[in-house]
Amino acid sequence: MANFILSAFSDECGEATLSGQIAACKANGITHMELRGFGKEMNINKLPASAAKEMRRELDDSGMRVGSIGSGYGKINIKEAFAPHFEAFKRTVEVANIFSAPYIRLFSFYFDAGDDHAANRERVLEQVQTMADYAYANGVLACHENEKGIYGDTADRCLDLLQNCSHLRGVFDPANFVQCGEDTLRAFELLAPYTEYLHMKDALFADASVVPVGEGDGNVKAILSAVSKRTGDVMLTLEPHLQVFDGLQNLETGGETRRAMPKGAYESHAASFKAAADALHALLQEIGA
Repeated sequence: MANFILSAFSDECGEATLSGQIAACKANGITHMELRGFGKEMNINKLPASAAKEMRRELDDSGMRVGSIGSGYGKINIKEAFAPHFEAFKRTVEVANIFSAPYIRLFSFYFDAGDDHAANRERVLEQVQTMADYAYANGVLACHENEKGIYGDTADRCLDLLQNCSHLRGVFDPANFVQCGEDTLRAFELLAPYTEYLHMKDALFADASVVPVGEGDGNVKAILSAVSKRTGDVMLTLEPHLQVFDGLQNLETGGETRRAMPKGAYESHAASFKAAADALHALLQEIGA
């Protein structure tokens, strides 16, 4: 039976400070964090080592741990210069080690409309391999996330990457596959041997909107049931991506406010974060995990 470790993109709670993100995670039964952003001015790709060391002390004092680094590396066009991107990646691997993060999330490059994926395949593989090799040599495991618009947005191209890039593992995101029109059960069957951890996010085929896990077309319950049969630790990273109604403050208070909010929207990031966490806890309880 798998031991599920609950992590989260802690910036989605709406707090810009590390202390605020720690508090939100603790309030929602989350023990680990996938670090990504700290307000509008700072994200994990830009975080200096000196700041990371200060944050590590705060994390240690709180008892919170870092499950992964939610970097954005590989989220550039395949035609852009790779060398400066890779230099920044190396600095973030140093930050990952400061946090004792076992994983760093990455992507497999965007394409212009009409570009041929096959024609750019070798360059994609080479650049992903370069990042995976560097991370591995420095004690961090690079994990590729499927995302709309990149080379690895379909299950078959994810499989191509994972089979042909050594030291690379996968992050399985059901909602992203739904948004690409993929059958998530087929995708998971293909990618399960290479999947290191999962993002807990769900979506609807009808309009690609993100919903709490278990409420969409991502077959999250069935996938978690399959994953629960593994042995050892498996990290599940909550990534709410739920709609927050930014115009709430302009509405009248009371019952009119909620009636005016769009369907599926939440009144704050804290509320959407809690809704996503509650849905995940309920789903795990359903499968007996």
